[in-house]
Amino acid sequence: MRSSPLRRGPALTELGMGAAQLGNLYRETTDEASVAAVDAAWRAGIRYFDTAPHYGVGLSERRLGAALAGRPRAEFVVSTKVGRLLVPSPGTAHLRDDQGFAVAADPVRRWDFSRDGVLRSLAGSLDRLGLDRVDIVYLHDPDEHWEQAAGAGMRTLIELRDQGVVGAVGAGMNQAAMLTEFVRRCDVDVVMVAGRYTLLEQPAARELLPLARERGVGVVAAGVYNSGLLSAREVPDGAHYDYGPAPAPLIEKARAIARVCERHGVTLPDAAVRFPLRHPAVVCVLFGARTPQQVDGGAERHAAAIPDGLWAELAEAGLLSGR
Repeated sequence: MRSSPLRRGPALTELGMGAAQLGNLYRETTDEASVAAVDAAWRAGIRYFDTAPHYGVGLSERRLGAALAGRPRAEFVVSTKVGRLLVPSPGTAHLRDDQGFAVAADPVRRWDFSRDGVLRSLAGSLDRLGLDRVDIVYLHDPDEHWEQAAGAGMRTLIELRDQGVVGAVGAGMNQAAMLTEFVRRCDVDVVMVAGRYTLLEQPAARELLPLARERGVGVVAAGVYNSGLLSAREVPDGAHYDYGPAPAPLIEKARAIARVCERHGVTLPDAAVRFPLRHPAVVCVLFGARTPQQVDGGAERHAAAIPDGLWAELAEAGLLSGR
């Protein structure tokens, strides 16, 4: 599979696997299924894997590390994130996590982008992953924590990068505006934008992607199905968008896009995976998977041939707002 190098740090395969579902996102999965999903990704040529302490309060990292154990370390890239420090909480172990993961509420998350918080979070991630280094570390969802994240948090990551402890640093968010400020003001190598540069909507095309291109910052496009709205050939009435029920106007827009895709012999999810890679700033599309079947489906969509006429018709119909 084609890879694109970052200006500092590793090269990323054009398709990456997001491991949130290995942390029991929305429902339980098994250790065996997690290993099988990673095995399928490896067979497909995927060598970039993304995780975070937030995903199942550490479960995703443990499962990903176990699934990669024994593979040549130089042949794969792992990213994790900082900002949500995991704190033991035996008093809540009888409760269930309240942030979308089917796990016990022990440990619990605590926002912390301080130097100490970043260092402790990364140390915990390395232990759970069973690795002595990670290739990329992102500040995770610092929406309400700009000053600490862009200050102490980013300074700490840059220090770790300069020491060779990590290969590349950046931020990962569900919005484009603050990521643009990270690119503008901080010495980042890569940013992960989730759901804001997709076939459905492209707010990241206005400032983030042009600035990233100008500064040589790689962009990882995640959430390319917009939480499921673009994940099927036919858009159902009960489709999800941004982790909740999709508004009716967005369902209608997705269906309009699907009709254009059908006229060109392409499925909606095929186009959703391929679309972000058309922009020169985007180095990787990251998709989440729980099973080998989901991985194989993502790889097939990435390999799909998309006629240029599809993009032209979508633009002419006003269904694309940016490149």
